[in-house]
Amino acid sequence: MALTELELELENREIVKRYRQLLRVSNWSREAGDINVIRKAFELAVEAHKDMRRKSGEPYIFHPLAVARIAAEEIGLGTTSIVCALLHDVVEDTHISIAEIKKEFGDKVANIIDGLTKIKGVFDQSSSPQAENFRKMLLTLSDDVRVILIKLCDRLHNMRTLDHMSAKGQLKIASETMYLYAPLAHRLGLYVIKTEMEDLALKYTEPESYDHIVSKLKETSEQRTRYIRKFIKPIKLELDNIGLKYDIKGRPKSIHSILNKMRNQKVEFEQVYDLFAVRIIVDSPPEKERVDCWNVYSVVTSIFRPNPDRLRDWISTPKSNGYESLHTTVMGPQGNWVEVQIRTRRMDEIAEKGYAAHWKYKEESSSESGLDQWLSRVREILENQQENALDFLDDFKLNLFSDEVFVFTPKGELRKLPFNATALDFAFDIHTEIGSSCIGAKVNNKLVPLSHVLNNGDQVEVITSAKQKPSKDWLDFVVTAKAKARIKQLLKDEKRKLSRDGKEILTRKFRNSKVPFNSTNIKIVCNHYNIHSDADLFYLVATGELDRKDIDVKGIINRYNEKTEIAGRTPKQEVKSKPQIKRTGDLIIGDREDLDLDYTFAKCCNPIPGDEVVGFVTVGEGIRIHRTNCKNAIRLMSNYGYRIIKARWAGYPVLSEKSFIAAIEINGVDSMGVVSKVTGIVSEELKVNIKAISFSSQAGTFIGNLEIEIKDTKSLNDLMNKIRSIDPYLKVTRVDVE
Repeated sequence: MALTELELELENREIVKRYRQLLRVSNWSREAGDINVIRKAFELAVEAHKDMRRKSGEPYIFHPLAVARIAAEEIGLGTTSIVCALLHDVVEDTHISIAEIKKEFGDKVANIIDGLTKIKGVFDQSSSPQAENFRKMLLTLSDDVRVILIKLCDRLHNMRTLDHMSAKGQLKIASETMYLYAPLAHRLGLYVIKTEMEDLALKYTEPESYDHIVSKLKETSEQRTRYIRKFIKPIKLELDNIGLKYDIKGRPKSIHSILNKMRNQKVEFEQVYDLFAVRIIVDSPPEKERVDCWNVYSVVTSIFRPNPDRLRDWISTPKSNGYESLHTTVMGPQGNWVEVQIRTRRMDEIAEKGYAAHWKYKEESSSESGLDQWLSRVREILENQQENALDFLDDFKLNLFSDEVFVFTPKGELRKLPFNATALDFAFDIHTEIGSSCIGAKVNNKLVPLSHVLNNGDQVEVITSAKQKPSKDWLDFVVTAKAKARIKQLLKDEKRKLSRDGKEILTRKFRNSKVPFNSTNIKIVCNHYNIHSDADLFYLVATGELDRKDIDVKGIINRYNEKTEIAGRTPKQEVKSKPQIKRTGDLIIGDREDLDLDYTFAKCCNPIPGDEVVGFVTVGEGIRIHRTNCKNAIRLMSNYGYRIIKARWAGYPVLSEKSFIAAIEINGVDSMGVVSKVTGIVSEELKVNIKAISFSSQAGTFIGNLEIEIKDTKSLNDLMNKIRSIDPYLKVTRVDVE
């Protein structure tokens, strides 16, 4: 629909207004001549996108302007990043090439925009375009981390404007965000962006849970504000007395964090005890930062009793993403636990703006930060590009851990490793050669196996042997991406070498049997032993798992030829039997209600009517229906977004009489007759069929698991509430069917 002259004029005014706002928020970082470069990028972007509109109907240029503003205002990036943000879509979506960008803006801008541009081309069924594009973007960490930072700004604005996308598009983008971009933002120290991404992703993957927590937070907002005011009043009086300059504020935990607590602790919203945190930010010169933070800690804990198990000192040993802060949990008024975070202005800026703020303060410290060390480790992983994009992405995600352990070398050097890291992970962290030849370790002077899990403060000495070779079993217990990637590569190299040896052995065997050594005959032998590829066949021969003496080459070929009706017909690979597909009529797949498509329900999450669901087109196994919050579904939608298919329950909440399997877990105080009360409510009062039941008790508490046949989520929630009414201390939660 063509716009009137007045509408065009209003749009142009809005574009200019947003451009001026961008200049205002970036004023602090600009140097002489920068404004000319930004204007040139802006004018090129406006011209390139002039005929394009977003799903909302707005001019497309609003998007790059918003991304540039997030980069400048919310992360604190400078002119080069602003220019790249303005131009980040021009190569992908318009006629302008990387060569033209390079000519106008130089190599640096061109390289960053190239990293932001998706790979174009045809991908086969087994590959993942999403994973290939993620890999291309992540590989730029080796050259310029600003590619990732701008991509995070781009993703954040897309999440903020996701309402205008289709349901399928919303699920795809939200899943990608939850799976990769939010953890990446966290690892780069962009806590505020990470939190907003997680909350917005939840809004589209689990809208009911999201709306429930939002409404609860609104209901309790006034009560929370009063409580925070009461809590901080005595702290302010004491801090004023000792003459410190500070800011103090309370904030609610993120929606995503609250939902995780509810699920992990198996409690309702009202039972989550730390719904908010109080943050104290001190104005301190660099030399007094640590002393001032501990002084504030002393003030807080002299007023309120601390929980000794909840002290976290990330000032003495910062996190790998550069995060520095003191965290303690204290008992506040009315018997409520309150988390208190204590940090300086510099620490707060790094906590809020992450990597960008880290660079601002880097010159003040000569030592390499944890973030630098982490990026160095990532670059080592990125150097190994042999594996496919999905394996690469899985290995990379292993580096997005938030929990860490701190261990020491025999000489006292501190090393940071992911939580649950083993002695073998430590060996690979020191050097890949040490890891690959490691036969054991001494932890605190005690001999331990390679699989020994390390704890904070352990001192680790690696024991090596020149005769040691990596084993496939190692992959079962290492957790660091560096160790996994290196072990996989060493195993591949070893397998390749053994395959060459096996090929020579088999060549001689064929020659002695007077049978041609060609692909057709090799395939016949592979099929005879149910082996997938010739490389696997050669490897099994070389390792002796397939004894060369037992391979009757001539007999296998002759028997095959006798069974083959047509001489020369090539053998076919065995086809896996497909799972039985159910047609239930309870779901509408796709956009048209008249389409009758076959589907199965995923065993990992067992959806029931009322759950938010999504269809996923598998390779050779039809459409699989998952709950949208299923971890497997989020990974699949992130890596294979193009296979998502819309799904919804037909006629819900009015459904057929069909029942579905669901599982619940019950925890509580062990008392006489509790099991009979539960089963009485389930089977007698509510007439629900129990498929499986188990109860166990220990030290006065019990845990029970029930698999039941249920019609929908409403019936399930009614049942769970009814069981809760037996005893106020009973916790009832839905769990996945095992």
